[in-house]
Amino acid sequence: MGDATPLRDRLERQARAEGFAGLGICRPDATPETAARLAQFVAEGRHGQMAWMGERMHWRGSAAALWPEARSVIMLAEPYTPEHDPMEVTRQPGKGAISVYAQNRDYHDIVKKRLKRLGRWLIEAASESCEIKVFVDTAPVMEKPLAAAAGLGWQGRHTNLVSRELGNWFFLGAIFTTLELPVDRPGTDHCGSCRACLTACPTDAFPAPYQLDARRCISYLTIEHKGPIDEDLRPLLGNRIYGCDDCLAACPWNKFAAASREARYKARPELVAPDLAFLAGLDEAAFRALFAGSPVKRTGRARFLRNVAYAIGNSADPPLADALAPLFEDPDPTLSEAARWALGRLGAAGP
Repeated sequence: MGDATPLRDRLERQARAEGFAGLGICRPDATPETAARLAQFVAEGRHGQMAWMGERMHWRGSAAALWPEARSVIMLAEPYTPEHDPMEVTRQPGKGAISVYAQNRDYHDIVKKRLKRLGRWLIEAASESCEIKVFVDTAPVMEKPLAAAAGLGWQGRHTNLVSRELGNWFFLGAIFTTLELPVDRPGTDHCGSCRACLTACPTDAFPAPYQLDARRCISYLTIEHKGPIDEDLRPLLGNRIYGCDDCLAACPWNKFAAASREARYKARPELVAPDLAFLAGLDEAAFRALFAGSPVKRTGRARFLRNVAYAIGNSADPPLADALAPLFEDPDPTLSEAARWALGRLGAAGP
């Protein structure tokens, strides 16, 4: 005799066995407001150089359009909660601050493999034939609105998903399926009058609560933005050289943050607070070796060291000027310009 437990309950049990900390289900058409919001975001230019956000908007703005055969969207949360204070490094000007999520293995591969395993389980466990598609961040899927619609939490004032049970340190993955599964109640906003995430932002990247201008967001600037960063913004980066955790770390709901069960998300000690002088000396081979398997590797050496040069310039530590010397004649013009800008900030004489 087969298991009489409803499929929805068995699915959640299996998801937790795979390592996910939360599961919610919604219909593909559960977020009708996202298309207009995305169109306005792009029309105002707030996506910066991320041209892909303006492409395939009919898919990105509607999960139902992405795969018309889908009947349910299963949203899953996987914590990567840090074991250390992620803001401590920002108070050490001779060190580089790398976003918590990038201090070890790339989450895309880890989460996608979990999703595929869970999807295969669902196909085998379902009493009817079904199909699935899995998505992790790289497809035209607006995961955060879907996760809110599926009851995993709500989009906080910093636009990231927040959960009363998980805090806001978690990745999202999606399984689209042709099965018609029971849906969950949408999440309810519990930000109240709190503005901690907004005031924590060093670059004032939130024009209003629940709105983000990527062009001022440190995560965008240090990862996605190609070429020189506006000189008015460079001093505001501090020593953040890849991503930014300020708004996430400020959220008071993190007192309920779930611990990560995945060892590959645990920070590598050498990436928690690396010396800026050491990073500035990385050649291509050393850069690729240090960040093998890390999201940082995708950004590339030149863009990463551009950020390192800005951080050295913001350090107010003149002896660090010596670390800039190898970068003055770098073939990448943005990097060599960043090194000269940093030298000027330190008040040192150029070559």
